[in-house]
Amino acid sequence: MAEETNGADAQQQQARPQMRVLAQFIRDLSFENIMIQKGVQGEVKPQVQVQVSLDAKKRPADNQYEITSKYIVSSKNSESDSTLFHVELDYGGVFHVEGVPENQLHPFLLIECPRMLFPFVRRIIADVTRDGGFPPVNLDTVDFVQLYQQEVARRAQQQGEQKPERVS
Repeated sequence: MAEETNGADAQQQQARPQMRVLAQFIRDLSFENIMIQKGVQGEVKPQVQVQVSLDAKKRPADNQYEITSKYIVSSKNSESDSTLFHVELDYGGVFHVEGVPENQLHPFLLIECPRMLFPFVRRIIADVTRDGGFPPVNLDTVDFVQLYQQEVARRAQQQGEQKPERVS
């Protein structure tokens, strides 16, 4: 009886999703201190805006995927609507993923993988803005589930609009 239980446990263990981060890297990083270039006058009250986009690609090796997240962070002075700084960061990771059913792989790659990379992205953005002469921007946690759902809805709407009318 004990052998049957161990066999079932081993099978269940194999069916569980497994993910390993194989590599992380900055693909592209840009910081523009526009306030210094143009010289902002008067009181500065920054408003920070963040845009996030994600991409996933299969790599030639089995079960390996490259995930790229792009963050655009810009700050405007709410008093004058002039831009203070602009940061663009493309951050990537290579993941080894096993045990995820094919129909759940796409959301897994675009939700769980970016979630693993996010603390590193947050630190890079904070360091770059601090080193650029501003208070460090500590990004709020990104809801990758909501971001994924919005992208799926946007694509579905886009496909619905692109359907050609039938001519009989």
